[in-house]
Amino acid sequence: MENIILWITYLIGSITFILGLKMLGKPESARRGNLVAAAGMTLAIFGTIFLYHNDEGAGLHNYIWIFGGIIIGSVVGTLAAKRVKMTAMPQMVSLFNGMGGACAAIISIVEYQHHHFAGGEWNIVAVTLTGLLIGGVSFAGSMMAFGKLNGNIKDTIFPGQSFVNMALLAATLGVGIYLTAIGEQNMMILALLIVMCLIFGILFVMPIGGADMPVVISLLNSFTGVAAACTGFIYGNQVMLTGGILVGSAGTILTILMCNAMNRSLLNVIIGNFGGAAAKSIGADGKERGNIKEISLSDTAVLLSYSKKVLIVPGYGLAVAQAQHTVHELEKLLEEKGVEVKYAIHPVAGRMPGHMNVLLAEADVPYDKLLEMEDANSEFNTTDVVIVIGANDVVNPAAKNDVSSPIYGMPILEVENAANVIVMKRSMNAGYAGIENELFYAPKTRMLFGDAKASLQKLVTEVKAN
Repeated sequence: MENIILWITYLIGSITFILGLKMLGKPESARRGNLVAAAGMTLAIFGTIFLYHNDEGAGLHNYIWIFGGIIIGSVVGTLAAKRVKMTAMPQMVSLFNGMGGACAAIISIVEYQHHHFAGGEWNIVAVTLTGLLIGGVSFAGSMMAFGKLNGNIKDTIFPGQSFVNMALLAATLGVGIYLTAIGEQNMMILALLIVMCLIFGILFVMPIGGADMPVVISLLNSFTGVAAACTGFIYGNQVMLTGGILVGSAGTILTILMCNAMNRSLLNVIIGNFGGAAAKSIGADGKERGNIKEISLSDTAVLLSYSKKVLIVPGYGLAVAQAQHTVHELEKLLEEKGVEVKYAIHPVAGRMPGHMNVLLAEADVPYDKLLEMEDANSEFNTTDVVIVIGANDVVNPAAKNDVSSPIYGMPILEVENAANVIVMKRSMNAGYAGIENELFYAPKTRMLFGDAKASLQKLVTEVKAN
């Protein structure tokens, strides 16, 4: 009877998780979706703890360890979520991805040791080792991504790295297949497999940088989901299986969509060296770019106040300055003057998928004001002023004009088609990809230097005075 109730809790947990994911698709229901999914998962967790019984009728024990871990994890997670800055959200996502991968890998190691290898259940061993491989790669890769996003680790590439990565991946898969086929426990080979997984995870992310970072974070997130699904298969746990499959498939679809948006293949992202040494050489060639033109705050305010249509392009610099509330204030102020204001969002703007959407949602910017790249590009021709705030690579015309550029072929926000372009930046330093931006020297472009938040606050004051 208790196991029937347990199955019902799993069913409820699965349904609420799916509903929660669906509600996450809209800003107005996203917070409620998180709570619905969390409530379902909490029910499934406590159902497992108190209602699960194995074939011999024994329930779980070690309650002190279980609840000790839950309490410590809850406290640490809550404090981290409350204290993390918006600019550090990508690092936090990478860290959580890594912890999920590590959990799946550790569970696989424990279950491998408990497997008796007497019934010829090679399929269970195969799933266990798959969870270990994917979880290990996700953990090591996510930690590497965390270090790079945090500025502690630089993009690094060495000659033949793509070949080394592919060879190591093939060797790791080969070791896993051999360990499955021998039909007996071998901890030495298992240890070798763990080391190879971790090294591959590090080498896989090591050369990736620039605009490819959001893609690799999405890919690692899907890895963690698949690893969790493997764990659910091992335990016959429907909630873990459902949740893992949904997270894995959603992350994979998002990764493919982002690759399509950048006109790049997934393989190219994985084995490429975008953002590495090759990218950094661009812009340091000493080539004459032309002159830049600056604009004052008062002239910017006049230009905006007498425009009919303004598009704002948010970037990582906006997040760094924590200026999302100020830009929303400017938007409302301009609308009171009869100006149509919208936001143009590039799929890889920021440091993680959906970074700009989350940032603007925090400031209560209505979702219908956010234009996807294709929609925004069709409106730049009829736009009086585009304000680029802290974005760089996603508006760089080199993606269309310079075949030698590492971002050549990547669709960009075509802000140069607007009547006027105002770029808000601290300095003329290159963006995250290390590529100089031709847009800054274009005839229509004028630069407004300074901290994004301070500049926007002064701009709000100037607009009020007009």
